[in-house]
Amino acid sequence: MLRKKGTKLFLHLKKWLEKAVLDYNMIEEGDRVLVGVSGGADSLALLDLLNTPMVYVPPFSIIAVNIDPGFDPTYSDYNKLDKYLRKNNLNHYMEKTDIGPLSHSDYNKKNPCFLCSRLRRKRIFEIAAEKECNKIAFAHHKDDIIETLLINLFFGREISTMMPKQTIFQGRLHIVRPFAYIGEDLIKKYAKEQRLPSARNKCPTSNTSRRIYIKKLLKKMERDNKDVRNNIYKALRHIKSDYLPQDMRDMK
Repeated sequence: MLRKKGTKLFLHLKKWLEKAVLDYNMIEEGDRVLVGVSGGADSLALLDLLNTPMVYVPPFSIIAVNIDPGFDPTYSDYNKLDKYLRKNNLNHYMEKTDIGPLSHSDYNKKNPCFLCSRLRRKRIFEIAAEKECNKIAFAHHKDDIIETLLINLFFGREISTMMPKQTIFQGRLHIVRPFAYIGEDLIKKYAKEQRLPSARNKCPTSNTSRRIYIKKLLKKMERDNKDVRNNIYKALRHIKSDYLPQDMRDMK
């Protein structure tokens, strides 16, 4: 693992990352953790922080995995990421795919994001099995949890969001999100501070997705109430079932 001079921001993020890991028992001694690395600032920041000595989290090993969706035929970002991972002696596995173009092809125009995410995650699960990893760490952060709640409420007609820790395949695999307590702005600031390389999202629908719509909506709401995001986040722990219709409480 890397040893680096602890800046104030580094120590702050490490504190909240380790707190999330401990609160949800995300990582145990001897775990093999697959870290999903898209090439964006969030995932590289997670990889960077997990690759530094922990204060309270027991020893574990990591492997960075990148599934290139294939939007860029030159693979310039793929090559830049590969160079970075090699330079820092990080155990990693990278794979070029055509998942992106396939998901945006004519027969799937209605919901390209769903299929793209589903195919990439399926491949991640397969690689985790091949590499004998029992945990998968994604860089979803506090803002992702808030936004997903609203996306599912507005568009999915359900009240649900991302879980900090999720067990799948009858307990053989666990998805963990160590950034569950940390906001996106601090993660981006850290990535910039550490001069981490960042790939631009080349997905043709990245600027018109439902998540972007929710981000813009929240930003607009924050002009009148700067606490709106934190209020939504805290509401997840303050569910008053007595003030929900009885038939809704009993529904499965």
